[in-house]
This record gives sequence, C-alpha cells and structure tokens, in this order.
Amino acid sequence: MAAASTHRLRLLSSSTRGLFPQPSSSLARRAYATTESPTDTTTTTAQVPPRRRTTFTNKLNAGPSFTDFVSGNTAPALDEEPFETALVGPAGRKKKMTRLPSWLKTPIPDSQNYQRLKKDLRGLKLHTVCEEARCPNISQCWGGDDKSAATATIMLMGDTCTRGCRFCSVKTNRAPAPLDPHEPENTSEAISRWGLGYVVLTSVDRDDLADGGARHFAETVIKIKQKAPSILVECLTGDYAGDLEMVKLVARSGLDVYAHNVETVRELSNQVRDRRATFEQSLRVLEAAKQAKPELITKTSLMLGFGETDEQLENSLAALRAVNVDVVTFGQYMRPTTRHMPVHEYVRPERFDYWKSRALEMGFLYCASGPLVRSSYKAGEAFIENVLKKRKAGEPLRNPDAHEKEWQSFLTS
Repeated sequence: MAAASTHRLRLLSSSTRGLFPQPSSSLARRAYATTESPTDTTTTTAQVPPRRRTTFTNKLNAGPSFTDFVSGNTAPALDEEPFETALVGPAGRKKKMTRLPSWLKTPIPDSQNYQRLKKDLRGLKLHTVCEEARCPNISQCWGGDDKSAATATIMLMGDTCTRGCRFCSVKTNRAPAPLDPHEPENTSEAISRWGLGYVVLTSVDRDDLADGGARHFAETVIKIKQKAPSILVECLTGDYAGDLEMVKLVARSGLDVYAHNVETVRELSNQVRDRRATFEQSLRVLEAAKQAKPELITKTSLMLGFGETDEQLENSLAALRAVNVDVVTFGQYMRPTTRHMPVHEYVRPERFDYWKSRALEMGFLYCASGPLVRSSYKAGEAFIENVLKKRKAGEPLRNPDAHEKEWQSFLTS
C-alpha cells in the first residue's frame, strides 16, 4: 500500500514539472547586502528603492576630491564656521563646542563685595535671579566697591518655578514649597541695609497658587516703601495666568516700574517659552498695568539669537508700542546648559546698535541693546531712575544718549 502511494506521488511530480518553470541558478542564490548580483541588476534595483542621500553625503560629494588633496589645490571650506570651536569632554567622548565670541566673555565673580552680598542674601534666605538664571553680568553688578553701589535682582516666592521655558535655568516643579510668610519683611530689611536708590524685584511663576503670588508680591513692595519711601522699585512679574485683576493689584502696590518680558518674537513664543505663556497674553499684561496706573513706566525685554527675522522683530516692536510700552531691552540668548534650547546665532554688536536706533525711532522712551544686556543692569536703571525723579520734580528729561557712556563703562569695567 505504501509503495503504491509513493509511485503515484512520483508520477504526479513528473507530470507537473513542465507546468511551473524552475528558478534560475542566479535567482536562487542568496543575496547579501554587501554583494551585488552579477546578473539581473535592473530587476533587483527596481524592486529595492534606493536609499535617500543624507545631508552629510551631499556635503561630502560636493567637497574637494582626493585628487585635490594630493595636488595641494584644496577648495575653500564649505559653510565656514564664524566662531572658534574646541573639543571638550573626557577622552573618547569629546564633543565639538562653539567658543563664545570675545564680546560675550565676562570675568568670574570673586570680589569681596560679591561675597559680602551673597552672605547677606543667604542669611536672610533670599534668592536672586542673578544666581538662579546664571546671569553673565553678576560680577559687574555685584562687584562694586560697596553694597550700596551694587545691583541685585531679588527673586521672590522661592527658587522653583511651575513653568518650564526652554531658555531658563531656574528649577521647575509642579508643586513648589509653600511661600515664606517672612519673605516680604526680610526683603525690605535687606534692601534698607544696602541703602539702595533703585531695586528690582522679580519672581518665579507660581501657577499652584490661586492668585499666582500677586498678593505676596504687592505686600513686599508695600513693606519696602514703608521702610524707605525714597527707594524706586521695579517689579519684573509673571503673567498671573492671564488674570488681569492680579496684574492691576501689583501695579497699584506702590511700585515705580512695571516690567514683564515677552522674551522673544510672537512667531517663536511657543518654541521658546512655556506653552502657558503667549505673546498676546504678555501684551495684555503690559496694557493692563499701564491702564491701572498710567504714570507707571512699563518695560519689556527680548532675547536675540533664537532664529528670529528682522521682519518679526519689527512687528513685535510695533505691537509693544501699540500698548504703550515705554522701555525695551535686547540681549543675546546664552544657553545655560546642554539641556536647554541651543543658540541659533550669536548676534553681532552692530545689529544690537541697529535695533536700539530702530526702537527709539518707533517712540520707545529708552532702549538698552547689547550682547550682555539683561532686563536689569546698572546703566538702564540709572536712566529710568533719572526719568522718574525728573517726572516727580516736573523737570525736562535727559536724552537717552546721555547715558551711553555709563553703559559703555559698565561693559568694560
């Protein structure tokens, strides 16, 4: 029985062999990625789509050939880097990093006054944005001959923010520590010790609080004015999640300058800032502060180097003037760590000069513009202090250019 079944299977196999052609030896061979089939290359190429060329391959093919190197007639380098680079890191894992241009280098803070100021702040459990945001100007601002000549921007409501902007090195957490009820008193005490004529207060964003910390901010201003009524107070605030009533509460607390930073142009806001902060919301904050107290000086700041265009900057300045912002500053974005947004461009000083002139042409009362400019620094505060005192005395204002020497001496000190 088994022999008969085997015989029938052999007959069936021989009868169907002619109906189905057998594969050729060339097609039956196994093909490997590193070899090419000697025949039927057209068929194989049609079945497997070619790999897309990478940017590196395109640049390599467009560059000088081996013959050029041998002959010594090398072509000019492609996409020459405008700044020096260096290899940093441990052996075997070195990475190429772009060195800072000369106009962005600042001295390391180590003066005696810097140490004394830092000791005072730690003793009163106060934080400064100078330290938390790693400001490059800290050696100049804190390094005067005496503490009364120093400038420090005190950061209220702790050192932890509820938002996570891609440019900022301040710590973030959804649930920061509770507010220190003694902070307003300690802050006013520190400022009265230093004998300052002008002080800047700022804060982290506290979306975990019902009022965003606005009442805490206002209480601090009130206590400062009670201890030293002659001190001029600038407050750099958050947006209070768009609650304009809280904006008006702070604006009416007795401060002299209301500052709120838009940080970048409208088109890049979502990429640079936390998604809860928008350019339009910042405009509403600045407008509400001016409406709450028309004599207030309103101020904002933009960083350059994110990839913004001239047209975007022009439109953003126009939008700021439309809500009567008085002062604008421009500074270079400097990446705090490799975890933050990379620098798209190191803007040259000439471009900062151009935007200063353009802002003054558009009607801003004052504009500070330079690679190392930040929201708060000595020369800008000196001008605003002069404006406020002249307003109170009913005297004519000095021209902004009169403070150019102060600003230049600050940069070179």
